Amino acid sequence: MRLSDALVLVRGGGDLATGVAHRLQRAGLTVAITELPQPLAVRRAVAFAEAVYSKTITVEGVTARFAADPMVGIAYTALNEIPVMLDQAGEALRQLRPAVVVDARIAKRNLDTHRTDAPLVIGLGPGFVAGEDCHVVVETNRGHHLGRVYWQGSAEPDTGQPEPVQGFVGQRVLRAPSTGLFYGQKQIGDHVRVGEVLALVNQHPLLAPFDGVLRGLLHDDVPVTTDLKVGDLDPRGRRENCFLISDKARAIGGGVLEAILTGSQLWSDTPLAVGA
Repeated sequence: MRLSDALVLVRGGGDLATGVAHRLQRAGLTVAITELPQPLAVRRAVAFAEAVYSKTITVEGVTARFAADPMVGIAYTALNEIPVMLDQAGEALRQLRPAVVVDARIAKRNLDTHRTDAPLVIGLGPGFVAGEDCHVVVETNRGHHLGRVYWQGSAEPDTGQPEPVQGFVGQRVLRAPSTGLFYGQKQIGDHVRVGEVLALVNQHPLLAPFDGVLRGLLHDDVPVTTDLKVGDLDPRGRRENCFLISDKARAIGGGVLEAILTGSQLWSDTPLAVGA
């Protein structure tokens, strides 16, 4: 059975999920993505979730396209594109009957994924136990074990902090100053100075905590709550990095690809199909 004959369903379309989907598609697998009606991805320039808002997005040569239903989505895969579908109730999962499910929502806990969702179910990061709620777990914590594949046990616990960059840790994550609708005042890739207004929530300003380049910013008109992550500021100031998949996402994608290949005996008899 060829790799392209089996469908991999990636739950989530944020930047890490996009790194996974991109690597799998480049390796010859057929990939589809499910997302929320209002995705909360902030690194939107490298997140296939953006297709929900803009209908199409191309990240490093791979195009994702919003699909209104699973049948349309399967048609997009024939064009070598990745369909992005809404699936809050799990209907797409039931219709598509994927060979592999990858929970890439990075919720730090298992929201609703079960080992019975597909012949091979992969959980990314903490919140999953291999052999219980999924078949395999891939490490998402930066460090020596990033991208490691666990067929037993769990990933490392969530640290609650992003990677330190030039002495900045928690300040790199931009959080909503209040509850309300989010409106960006800058664009991803903009160089900003400390104190500049980056966004507004109910007229409450979100200010740049230091000089840097705006690596991520939530989509406009999305309702947010106080302290929700709404942006990402990079002190290194390299604009080109805002539009490239990160090393972390690529490492995790490599782990997922390894898990799919080494676990092929679980899914190799599941052809690409759409059920009734």
